[in-house]
Amino acid sequence: MNATLPLQLDLLTTHYNYYAVVVLLGIGLYMLVDSPNLVKKVIGMNVFQTGIFLFFITLAYRSGGNPPIITEGGGPYVSPLPHVLILTAIVVGVSLTAVALALIVRIYSEYGTLDEETLEQLYYD
Repeated sequence: MNATLPLQLDLLTTHYNYYAVVVLLGIGLYMLVDSPNLVKKVIGMNVFQTGIFLFFITLAYRSGGNPPIITEGGGPYVSPLPHVLILTAIVVGVSLTAVALALIVRIYSEYGTLDEETLEQLYYD
């Protein structure tokens, strides 16, 4: 029997966060590419961003890690940098979503539709 099989099974059963990342990225990308509705595209962008956030936070996890406060007898420390970057990315993502939704409201008030194909026909005609 292959000696690496238990290790492979252990990796498959313990790293379920990566499965969630792949599912979120897939759903978000599918919504961005396939949906003709502009609001659904913004929602897909947010789902995609959430997958990226989960990926970075999952990479930052350290088993048995302690907060980065140096004390006597402290063990492995967790780097706060990925968490800070994700907090910044969340703020940028919320701002981007607000601007995108404001543009969508303006497009709807001007053209009366949120369908991408209809907007292309109106623009080129």
